[in-house]
Amino acid sequence: MENRVDSIFKEAYELHENLSILTPVIAKTAQVMIDCIKKGGKIMFAGNGGSAADSQHLAAELIGRFMKDRNPMAGLALTTNTSIISAVANDYSFDDIFSRQVEGLGRSGDVFFGISTSGNSLNILKAIKAAKSIGIITIGLTGNSGGEMAHAVDYLIDVPYKGKSARIQEVHILIGHVLCELIEDAVLSV
Repeated sequence: MENRVDSIFKEAYELHENLSILTPVIAKTAQVMIDCIKKGGKIMFAGNGGSAADSQHLAAELIGRFMKDRNPMAGLALTTNTSIISAVANDYSFDDIFSRQVEGLGRSGDVFFGISTSGNSLNILKAIKAAKSIGIITIGLTGNSGGEMAHAVDYLIDVPYKGKSARIQEVHILIGHVLCELIEDAVLSV
């Protein structure tokens, strides 16, 4: 059992060692999110499964606080309203659960932040398409070379790893925390 634990830690450590390749795109993405917040826009997060939980986590960091007391920032997880999700899935398709919300809630200048470890989640891809059609900036957080999302979003943060979704998701929340810290620091420095 201890050897297995050490093996998992080693796998995660090796992945984390290669993350500096993402520094430029994370910095650029953070600036896009900062600009959106400063202009009164909102950041809409969406994902499935563990990525849905990450969406809620990151929206909560913006609305509540990350590390410092401050005014709330507009973060919205499109994964939380079970009435909307179940109605849209029933009346239209599960593939439309996020795109319908983007169309109803999003405005030009907002940011849609889609999370998918494979980059191939159809409901995320449809939300990206809907967002772009109304002038919403799109960000994808993924792994496995980005999948279909790589060709669909304005900004792609692709964890440089092809393997277990668990390792990719662990890095996703690290990246999310980095973004929240950069956003919070920038908003407080004004």
